[in-house]
Amino acid sequence: MENKVYYGQYTLHHWITLILKKNLILPEYQRHFVWDEKKVSILIKSLKEKQFVPPILIGSFKENGNTENLILDGQQRLTSILLAYLGLFPDENTFKNTLKKLADEDDGLYDEDDAEPYDNIMEWRFDFLTKKGDTKKEILENIIEGNYKKINRNLNEDFFKTTFLGFSYLVPDNQNEVRQQKYYSSVFRNINIQGQTLLPQESRASLYFLNKDLSTFFVPDFINEISMKNTSYDSKIDFVRYLSLLSQYFIDENPNNVAKRYGRKTEEYYEKYIYSVTGETDSSMFENFETIFPEKKFDTPFEKIKETINELSLDKEYHSIIDLDLYFFGLIYLIAFKNKVIDITKKDEIKEKINNKIESLKTTENHKSTPGALKYLRERIRWSILIYKRYLKNE
Repeated sequence: MENKVYYGQYTLHHWITLILKKNLILPEYQRHFVWDEKKVSILIKSLKEKQFVPPILIGSFKENGNTENLILDGQQRLTSILLAYLGLFPDENTFKNTLKKLADEDDGLYDEDDAEPYDNIMEWRFDFLTKKGDTKKEILENIIEGNYKKINRNLNEDFFKTTFLGFSYLVPDNQNEVRQQKYYSSVFRNINIQGQTLLPQESRASLYFLNKDLSTFFVPDFINEISMKNTSYDSKIDFVRYLSLLSQYFIDENPNNVAKRYGRKTEEYYEKYIYSVTGETDSSMFENFETIFPEKKFDTPFEKIKETINELSLDKEYHSIIDLDLYFFGLIYLIAFKNKVIDITKKDEIKEKINNKIESLKTTENHKSTPGALKYLRERIRWSILIYKRYLKNE
């Protein structure tokens, strides 16, 4: 069977029905809703005036005998249409003000087993709403006051039933699941080049789709709590960066060989690592995945990393990659790659040694101003591992 593409159009009402009935699925790697109110208004205006609006790209994905229709491109447009229909908007300020009010008024009496009643607007997707019901009435009845901003766009039912939005529907050769996954990852990467700017981790996330069983390997849950924040950007720790660099270091434990000739091609380097882990291509650059994690079992060492981070009381927010690397290269390597245990009873001493080394490295002006240079990256790998090695149990 060859790859096929079909074209057509649906009314907005039909698109909304498909979303509410969960006949359209957002892949896990899809980014959050990032449009602001102005962009939503421009889209609605364009639809009202019958102007051109790019079609939605849907893909048929078959897994374990079941077929799902995945939204590959157009999440922002479809979400905006759904929000306009519901008269809602996931406004950050409304959400933050509500949380502040709760913090000021909360008496601390709640059942810890209860689910969090407020949707996290900072990481919002439309499936937050479809979990509340499959009709407009059900969803609105289950919305907590103060979670969403209410907006009346004066749109009647006729607008949704007489306005059309096009689609392209991809049906790949799904006789081979690996080939199907690779096809979609390629499609998504090409879409990202043309769309709103993504962080490298967001663009790269489509590659995790090559093997869904390994998605939590590349982005484990505990990593979402750790972030880099400075004046130019705010992002979560790039765990694939640590995994790839340490997988190469593991071969001969010589930091001088790490990322050689990839200083200005880091994303290509990370992609090669991902392909080697998912089995797409072999690479002698990195240690074999199953040599490090026999039978692909990584849950236990990752849980140990999480526990150690908490027991060491490490910060969740960092303002320099130098700080981040000194704290995490050695910790990740010794626990996940070497199956060692950090002596938590020496946590104050460990943190003091790391902080002293951080300050020492920052006295080198070039290291401080260009920490991405390979020679400085390798230096951080070496020192982080050396420091943690001094504080291993039974060593």
